[in-house]
Amino acid sequence: MDYHALKKIVSAGEDSSRQFKVDVTNADSLAAEITAFSNSSGGTIFIGVHDSQKIPGIDAKELNRLNQLISNAASQNVRSPVTVQTENITLPNGKLVINIKIPEGIDKPYFDKNGIIWLKTGADKRRINSKEELRRLFQSSDQVHADEVPTSAGLDQLDKIRFRDFLRERFEIMLPGSDAGLLKLLENMNLAKDGRLNLAGLLIFGEKPQFIKPAFIVKAVSYPGIDINTEKYLDSEDFEGSLKSMFDGSLSFIMRNLMKVQNKKGINSTGIPEIPRIVFEEILVNAFAHRDYFISAPIRIFIFSDRVEIISPGNLPNNLTVEKILKGNSNIRNPVIVSFISKGILPYRGLGTGILRAIENWPGIAFSDEREACVFKSVINRLKVHNAPLKTYGGPLNEPINASANEAKVKNIGALTHAGAPINASLTGLQVDILNAIKMNPKVTYDELADLHNKNRTTIMRNLDRLKTCGIVKRTGSKKKGHWEILEQ
Repeated sequence: MDYHALKKIVSAGEDSSRQFKVDVTNADSLAAEITAFSNSSGGTIFIGVHDSQKIPGIDAKELNRLNQLISNAASQNVRSPVTVQTENITLPNGKLVINIKIPEGIDKPYFDKNGIIWLKTGADKRRINSKEELRRLFQSSDQVHADEVPTSAGLDQLDKIRFRDFLRERFEIMLPGSDAGLLKLLENMNLAKDGRLNLAGLLIFGEKPQFIKPAFIVKAVSYPGIDINTEKYLDSEDFEGSLKSMFDGSLSFIMRNLMKVQNKKGINSTGIPEIPRIVFEEILVNAFAHRDYFISAPIRIFIFSDRVEIISPGNLPNNLTVEKILKGNSNIRNPVIVSFISKGILPYRGLGTGILRAIENWPGIAFSDEREACVFKSVINRLKVHNAPLKTYGGPLNEPINASANEAKVKNIGALTHAGAPINASLTGLQVDILNAIKMNPKVTYDELADLHNKNRTTIMRNLDRLKTCGIVKRTGSKKKGHWEILEQ
């Protein structure tokens, strides 16, 4: 790295991956910083840089002292020792800046000399002060898995009929007749430990899992508009029981709250779901298999008029990113649960391919790894996408148009008239849906809008005429090759 590259980095300021220090005189203090980076995602410490982004540098005669201090801090004041790399950058005034590169640790958690575990929090660091955080740190290094942790459930909490049927169908073996034989089998299958069901055993074969773990449920709500409404909803239900029961209930809830599309079939046909069923099968399986079970929170499903959100507790584990999962990469957070899902507990079509399969069947999906909220969110757009230039993968969807926000703007055009009559100063739900469809696909046709919203072409044309008259949208270009433009956002 040269001076110009250093200036560019320093100008961006401190964050969770880099820290500036004018000088270092205390090995214990430096060890705490190294520990925090090692327990997080790694990072860089620049010695000779002020946190105000000035670069005074250090004298060359200080180099030997600092190199020795860095070595002592990383090897003697951190447990386990950390291997760091240093680079000296020469400044125009002849002074130096030391660049210390700290990798993400592979033997987490790391302690400082005083036995304190540090984590990076933005540009600062903090102590781990809860068992939940410590477990999650062990989980990130594959030393502890939440689904293998024993619960307080004994054999009396096992649904023996369901377990018997599974053994018969999957392995063609009989349920042991004695408690000792049953416990031994459960332990061999990694479903129990020390005489108790572990979390995987409880959630997969437990009779009433929520008696022991009440937070592990699914909460689902369907709203009439595009925002969460504390007073109005169309449908609401909580799903409890085993993973299979929660999955089946959640999938049924979603499918019954979606529209049916005629799709050129006869009027007596039942129609097909507006979004293929397999899309929600894959995303729900992903949520149950890979959620963070060290977080005591439910999976949440929100159905809006323009989208479906499935929110799973926990960030993507380790170095996994949205970009990586879109390339088929995966990281197993709950190995026992995943192994039983692959044995037919839930629909399973291959590890690391579920997200890709969902996108293949419905391109309008966005995924968001929300670190601050500690959730992974899947947003399935309900508006049919044809040739819309969307950036849906790996980030939030384009913000939908808000009916209430537009209402205020439409009220300002009350003086306009249509066929001699004043225009009503509000948007209907259909008009908001039409605007969202245009936003997602400016080339959408009358017929496509009619199919999408289960209306006839005349109704769509009438509502678009009103939006054009109000100056909210306009049509540009020819009938075949033109497109819509939204004038009032």
